[in-house]
Amino acid sequence: MIDPQTLSLPDNPSLFTRLRVATQCLEVAKHDPTNPTAGQLLNISLDMKVYASLVQRLQRSEEGRRLLSERPSMQAGDFDLATLEHLPEGTLGREFARYYRDNKISPFATTLEIKKDVDYIGKRYRETHDVLHVLTGYATDVMGEMELQAYALGNLGIRTAAFILLLSSFQFLSAPQSGVGRSEYLRRLWAAFRRGRASPLFLDFWFERNWETPVATLRARLCAPAERMN
Repeated sequence: MIDPQTLSLPDNPSLFTRLRVATQCLEVAKHDPTNPTAGQLLNISLDMKVYASLVQRLQRSEEGRRLLSERPSMQAGDFDLATLEHLPEGTLGREFARYYRDNKISPFATTLEIKKDVDYIGKRYRETHDVLHVLTGYATDVMGEMELQAYALGNLGIRTAAFILLLSSFQFLSAPQSGVGRSEYLRRLWAAFRRGRASPLFLDFWFERNWETPVATLRARLCAPAERMN
């Protein structure tokens, strides 16, 4: 197993080096999904240009500029799951707290120092992963995680998502699992990608101000309808 403390990315790395480090990060994440070093470095290896482009996109709108200025946060310690769990049934806060409880996981945390807008966008992308599960309805099994990666690729063009999909799909198609056949797997990924592409940008949405809003309302606002699978 790779020691996370040995992971590093040199200055001005080549594409090969970035892919090698990204592969090492995924190997660490396989055994320790919440490892902050692996997660941060994976994104830095592949997505800094994408984040820079997203910053420029957000700067074009008043809401986006406000988000970059105030930098709201959804990482561990920024909200109280016990309080959210007491909100009315069907609200974002209630369903978000239930998501953590049912999956026996903890909220996202990072050790990355936020110096620039691109750093913040990288953090924001990672910390909205769980709330996107709630909104999109994608499960947390292998198939659901890949659907969410395809959705993020379609919505934001995240290269990390494409890299994860490429490696995971190669493994899945070599040895199908979870009761999902190859053709169904590919159809569901393509549907999730198309759905993400047809949906509004989610990174500039203030989820923190909408804990009491029904999930159904937010889903209708932020997510294109899911395609029916025959």
